[in-house]
Amino acid sequence: MSSHARAHVPAPEAGEEMPSYYEIMETSVRELLVEKKIIGAGEIRQMLEVMDTRTPALGAAIVAKAWVDPEFRERLLANGRAACESLGIDFFEGTELIVLENTDKVHNLIVCTLCSCYPRVILGLPPDWYKLKPYRARAVKEPRAVLAEFGTVIPDDVEIHVSDSTAMVRYLVLPQRPKGTEKFSEEQLAALVTRDAMIGVVRANAPETKEMAR
Repeated sequence: MSSHARAHVPAPEAGEEMPSYYEIMETSVRELLVEKKIIGAGEIRQMLEVMDTRTPALGAAIVAKAWVDPEFRERLLANGRAACESLGIDFFEGTELIVLENTDKVHNLIVCTLCSCYPRVILGLPPDWYKLKPYRARAVKEPRAVLAEFGTVIPDDVEIHVSDSTAMVRYLVLPQRPKGTEKFSEEQLAALVTRDAMIGVVRANAPETKEMAR
């Protein structure tokens, strides 16, 4: 790496870890792009501000719509990015979004074994545990044990599919719709969908008794 492309990474403070190889590489590439005037620092700041507005609530709304709209569900499973863009969601990047549906026979789990690739456009920032090495390694080697630690016990006759995210391919789990929600509105359904359910470590929340009585 040439001297002008070297990342200006500050020394970590006491108790902090050194930046990872990928974090240093990202900083180096970003600084080089700004230096070569391919992108501007203002563009990066604007993008970060937009990404800060993205939260799991957006993903939950997508899941709820898929639960009540069969046509949208089919489009979402066929091409996740195109289906989301049809709702006016801008991806700002060239990544592909693959939506994986949980069923009575298959449970999906998402991981990124190399770093922390994640569908930030629709879920916001990833949780800290998603980025930790123990989760990244064990989710692939012993997914049932990892899920059990989240309180999710998968029956032996249900297959667990682990999908490894990459820089260009991101995944979203479409959890099973909880029973007893036939009369729920999209808004009520979205309230049952958590970030962790869309990663696949838990199921969508079951409705409370008082909600079912309405």
